[in-house]
Amino acid sequence: MAEIKNVLVPDIGNYKDVPVIEIPVKVGDSVKAEQSLLTLETDKATMDVPAPFDGVVKEIKVKVGDKVSDGTLIMTIEARGVAAPAVAQASPAPAVATPAPATKPAPAAAPTAAAPIAPSAIALVASGSAHASPSIRRFARELGVNLTLVNGSGEKGRVTKDDVQNFVKQSLAQPRGASAGGNGLQVLEMPVVDFAKFGAIETKPLSRIKKISGANLHRNWVSIPHVTQFEEADISEMEAFRKELGAEYAKQNIKITPLAFMLKAAAITLKHFPDFNASLDASGENLVLKKYIHIGVAVDTPDGLMVPVIRDVDQKGIVQLATELGEVSAKARDKKITAADMQGGCFTISSLGGIGGTAFTPIINAPEVAILGVSRSSMKPVWKDGEFVPRLMLPLSLSYDHRVIDGAAGARFTTYLAHVLSDMRRLAL
Repeated sequence: MAEIKNVLVPDIGNYKDVPVIEIPVKVGDSVKAEQSLLTLETDKATMDVPAPFDGVVKEIKVKVGDKVSDGTLIMTIEARGVAAPAVAQASPAPAVATPAPATKPAPAAAPTAAAPIAPSAIALVASGSAHASPSIRRFARELGVNLTLVNGSGEKGRVTKDDVQNFVKQSLAQPRGASAGGNGLQVLEMPVVDFAKFGAIETKPLSRIKKISGANLHRNWVSIPHVTQFEEADISEMEAFRKELGAEYAKQNIKITPLAFMLKAAAITLKHFPDFNASLDASGENLVLKKYIHIGVAVDTPDGLMVPVIRDVDQKGIVQLATELGEVSAKARDKKITAADMQGGCFTISSLGGIGGTAFTPIINAPEVAILGVSRSSMKPVWKDGEFVPRLMLPLSLSYDHRVIDGAAGARFTTYLAHVLSDMRRLAL
């Protein structure tokens, strides 16, 4: 015959008047031994009070917010089995300490007292980034859920069982790879802040270009292991020649910019370092080496950044490259650029030299494996032939995919590129 038994709060050390923060069962529920009946919270930890045996909850004697101590009656259960040993060990879990209750051994000949049965163990969990009880942590582990990604709806932001279940449902409802870009990456959601509480604000929608490029930039940044190599190139002779060439072609309305020289120098360097003119295949196990050199150029437009591609850069001269740069830049700013104009790039150059700055870390434009950032040139004293001489130095910032390119290759690439830019004869190679 089933027996109704009392469940008391066991020995929880020196804690008194501990608040009840969660009761995950209700009257009529069937419970299994070690299943959490309620959760307590001290100023240092949360504690699960597990069921000492299988049975059915008949009456709950406390409610959320009540304070309990050792021996407090919390509920009655209609027992369906043999009670667990007085000091059973709770299932171990990461970052969970499970100290045994402080019990006194009974004399060998003393009969077992017919006292109410206390829970078998108390699990203590230090407060962490995920505010959840031990039972919820265990439930989340069984489902493979990372609790740090779950928003808690319980008291004080506590994660409840419903929160975990809803998180799983939402994840399953998303298209495959939507939450992680297909690479298993999990990212915490951004906090929602009411900025108007702190002062006057204005809401301005992002342009369509920024919305599209923003998603791509985020994917590239979090999925590609970036390393950025910095270098300076002496462009004193190059700049002198550029000004001469610019004056010669000014009557033809052709503007000879430093970027035209950068394109040519980059093409020469890419031929010398073919791994930079490549892409990883879909499996990530093979490198696709390209026999053509198409270079993208970041163009700043009122609506956001656009990257038209100059094709076959290695087969064109400085004047032709300058002409094409002017044409595609105008198309981009006039919103006449097409999707085809921005496809097929092998490598990208992002130049901020006309604005300023000394260095930056450009984000790789996948599926490319490298991108070159160019900052503003400046006159610097350089030790040459036994004395300091003023030289025009151009800062270079090369970001590369560390899965494909190691640090030594990155340094060799920027060093070679700097040599090409400093020696006009190399542009003819």
